[in-house]
Order: sequence, then C-alpha cells, then structure tokens
Amino acid sequence: MTQAQPVRTPAATPFSPYDVAEHLRTPEEMAAYLDVWLEEAPDDVAGLARALGDIARAKGMTQVAKETGLSRESLYRALSADGNPSFATVLKVTKALGLRLHACAAVVEG
Repeated sequence: MTQAQPVRTPAATPFSPYDVAEHLRTPEEMAAYLDVWLEEAPDDVAGLARALGDIARAKGMTQVAKETGLSRESLYRALSADGNPSFATVLKVTKALGLRLHACAAVVEG
C-alpha cells in the first residue's frame, strides 16, 4: 500500500488591481473607451459615469477639476460607481477631456 502524497497548493501570487485609467494614454483611446460604453451599455448610467471617471483619472483629476470649475472631491463623487452626475457635469467633463458626445439614429426593430 502506498502512502498518499500531500496536496500542494500554489503560493499565493500577489496581484495588483487592474486600473483601466493607466491604459488610456491618448485622446483616441479615451474616445474609443467611452464609445464602447455608449454603444454596449447605453442605459447603464453608473457605468457611463464610471467610464468618464476612468478617463478623467487618466488625464488627471486635478486638471479636469480646474477646467470644469468643479472640485476634485465632487468629481470623484459624481464619476464613481454610485455617482449620478447631472447632464451639465457630463458636458463639462467631456469638454475638459477633449471629447464630444455624438448622436446617430438608432435602428428600431419591429
């Protein structure tokens, strides 16, 4: 009879949290990221606010706050997962980010 071998578990590998803001380097990347949110989840207000927050952090929240005339704290709050920014805030932030919102005709099935 053979003795059972002990089960070895791999050592815990430390992972750092993924932060999309670290990968949004150019205005084109920022615009593409926001476009995906607008296309894929147009009804997800919290997700869109978070996406704007990601882009604002990539540009620098202090700079965005300065350009919008809003405080950093209010921007962090409005552009968080629990935030609910006013449309005026969304417009100020998109302008400060060098982005424009674009409308196109929706395809209606039926």
